[in-house]
Amino acid sequence: MTRTPRSLRVQIGLFGRTNAGKSSILNMIAGQQVSITSEVHGTTTDVVEKSMELLPIGPVVFLDTAGIDDCSALGEKRVARTQKVFRRADVAVLVVESGIWGEYEDLLVRMISEVSIPLIVMISKVDLHPVTETFLEQVRTAAATSCLIPCNPLDQQTRNSSINTFKQMLLGILPEEYLSPPPLLGDLIPSGAQVLCITPIDIEAPKGRLILPQVQAIRDILDADAWVTVVKEHQYEQALKNCIKPPDLVICDSQVVDLMVKTTPEEIPCTTFSTLFCRYKGDLLEQVRGAAVLDHLGPEDRILISEACSHHAMDDDIGRVKIPAWLKAFLGFAPRIDMYSGRDYPENLHEYALVIHCGACMLTRREMLLRIELAREAGVPVTNYGICIAHMHGMAQRIITPFPGAVAAWEEK
Repeated sequence: MTRTPRSLRVQIGLFGRTNAGKSSILNMIAGQQVSITSEVHGTTTDVVEKSMELLPIGPVVFLDTAGIDDCSALGEKRVARTQKVFRRADVAVLVVESGIWGEYEDLLVRMISEVSIPLIVMISKVDLHPVTETFLEQVRTAAATSCLIPCNPLDQQTRNSSINTFKQMLLGILPEEYLSPPPLLGDLIPSGAQVLCITPIDIEAPKGRLILPQVQAIRDILDADAWVTVVKEHQYEQALKNCIKPPDLVICDSQVVDLMVKTTPEEIPCTTFSTLFCRYKGDLLEQVRGAAVLDHLGPEDRILISEACSHHAMDDDIGRVKIPAWLKAFLGFAPRIDMYSGRDYPENLHEYALVIHCGACMLTRREMLLRIELAREAGVPVTNYGICIAHMHGMAQRIITPFPGAVAAWEEK
């Protein structure tokens, strides 16, 4: 579980004023010196991430942020980084000093409320300032939560009690989807089914391993008590002939979608890894509708190609080279394209006619849904790499056939 990708972990943000005790609480929970602690204000200068196994919740990642009241020379940039964590966090932990509640705490509560994530308030430094019932009632009312944990993160004797209370509260406020994640594709196949996966091993494939979407899909197939056969694209036709009965599902990398569709008989359902992740991490119907916008773009429209992770681009990069070339061929003109990498959108998001998003394999579902919502608020439709590529090759309807709702959304658009 120590190798669980961050995108599959519950993300817990620690927020509060400078020197409120956020880093001390993270160190207490982790049982080690993860963050530097000091009485000097502004010790935490950037978001500190700590991945760990928090039983019985499972894999989590803590996000220790800079103080919201940082007024130092770099304070504005640090606070901006802190604010961005709200888009990532599944749970917010507001750390306050015993006896101190004011405008900054009210501000953080409003920001947490705006992104609609559960809130736990941890009251630190109770050894210096004992908690009064009056203060507890003030916090309950101001934060609109009953999840309050007074603690002294430096006291080893009360550490286990504080952590157990924290875990119990997490179990009580986490949505069911975090405790029992939805299947990636297990609901599409019966027990004992046979699935064929086409996974090209090209220059972008990581050395010695498969990319995350392929690995997760294979694991989900096995969890569904189904069989899986993995082949490269030039082996696919022979693999089909070797099947005693037709496979129940075929899945391919988006870059070989034309090969899969042309080779696969109509009666065999097929889709792409990217389409599966579109449903698993985001809103498949919304991104299917977004792909249909390609039919109506003009030379003056701007397209944003958005990648959630940063990686070293290869000469034949899918987002920077292949998709722009396919767009030019599909549209009949060279479109105005901007490339943007990272967990944020550019500030001028509203100026784009379409966002073509990566498969979001490194994002949590909550992050991806929020990115879709941010685009919707800006009036910009969103699609993803796989659906966009399939549409440009005239094969979008075929790869969404396993999803009746997506078919209806496509026909509606």
